[in-house]
Amino acid sequence: MIRVVLPAHLRTLARVEGEVKLHAEDPVTQRSILDALEARYPMLRGTIRDHVTQRRRPFVRLFACEQDLSHEPPDAPLPEAVATGAAPFLIVGAMAGG
Repeated sequence: MIRVVLPAHLRTLARVEGEVKLHAEDPVTQRSILDALEARYPMLRGTIRDHVTQRRRPFVRLFACEQDLSHEPPDAPLPEAVATGAAPFLIVGAMAGG
């Protein structure tokens, strides 16, 4: 079971509280987690990644095991702790402005 932490505005949109628990295809990657998340919560399609290109949207960051994985390839395997559910996969809204 994969644990996913969403930012507050996406939790509100998906109508969930706290962490989301999902089953993702092996190997567990950013793509497999986002595919499972969007399949279960279709209202999130297009909010984290572009509909057409499937690229992560600007101002969205992806973290696991205290590492920013935002610029990693979407099909790179995630840390074992995420795959086993020991550590969450975090989707974070980036801060901008000055």
